Amino acid sequence: MSFKGIGIKVFAVIIAIVAIAAGVYFTFFQSKGFVKTDATIVDIKVIPSEFSNDDPTYEVTVQYTVDGTQYTEKLGSYSPSYKVGKTISVLYDPNDPKVVHEGGGMGIYVLIVGIVILAVVIFSTVRKKQSLKKVKAAQNGATYQPSELGAERELYFITDTGTPKYGHRIEDSRRKVLIEAKMTKFTLTSPFGFDFINHENGKTTPHLIGHEEESQWGTLLLDSHYTISFDGEDIWKHLKRNGIKVDSSYGGGSGKLLGTNYVIFRDGVEIARVESTGSNVHEEDAETKSKLGTLVPVQGFFRIWTREQNLDLLFVTLIAFARTGASADNGGNYKTLFNTFRK
Repeated sequence: MSFKGIGIKVFAVIIAIVAIAAGVYFTFFQSKGFVKTDATIVDIKVIPSEFSNDDPTYEVTVQYTVDGTQYTEKLGSYSPSYKVGKTISVLYDPNDPKVVHEGGGMGIYVLIVGIVILAVVIFSTVRKKQSLKKVKAAQNGATYQPSELGAERELYFITDTGTPKYGHRIEDSRRKVLIEAKMTKFTLTSPFGFDFINHENGKTTPHLIGHEEESQWGTLLLDSHYTISFDGEDIWKHLKRNGIKVDSSYGGGSGKLLGTNYVIFRDGVEIARVESTGSNVHEEDAETKSKLGTLVPVQGFFRIWTREQNLDLLFVTLIAFARTGASADNGGNYKTLFNTFRK
């Protein structure tokens, strides 16, 4: 089982809570009733790691005296400042002087780390809500244009590569950009900011697109699920709410060995047929490149045949597939596989 996206935030909260609890225990409770004394480091043993890439661990032995009795015990902690012969302060249990530890020194650092992680999660959550509020205000109630079906045209969906601030665009056969998404804010903890620029009607609309989220169950019965948030809503729910349904299947096309084919409907009316391609989506580019490059589909590149005149919702649909890696409109892949077998 693996999680990304929102799962990372949940995992971070769990780690923070554990760290805070451990820090509180080591700082305030572990040493309760213990007595402080001086001890001398008599040995530091290096224990090699089982794996070559991991750092070694250290076993520290100290010697101290309680009521005239000398004890030689392992400390259970290590600091780079420790040297054989150095005198350090330790705490021992008066009821059992053999029980000794350094004290709450490390505990306070663990506590601080937990508090910092939790603060970052809270800050990013608050910031996300504030950003979403600003985006909604800037959109001013903007909605998708009604579908207008005209003559079929061949278009190309292209994803920027080689940069963390990657965007998307749809262009025609003359390489004229019709609609594009440009990233305006790159962040590791909050959704990305985008400006959607529709060159057909001259409108620019801000949107927030979240990081990829994956839930992978690793079983033949439960499909993996890939998604992103779009203006605070799960992208697949957003598309469904706006009348989008996609029939997808695996198959060849345009010289590919294997890719994904999509038939996209809005409110039951077909608005586009799409196939995944290599990064050379224009036919003339694909012909001049190596044959191997044309056989391998690349995530985020599509060839489109559409009668849709208003490309805004179709554009968001293709962004969903380009950014998540899912092949079906439920965020998984099994539905596409079943559709392929049915054919």
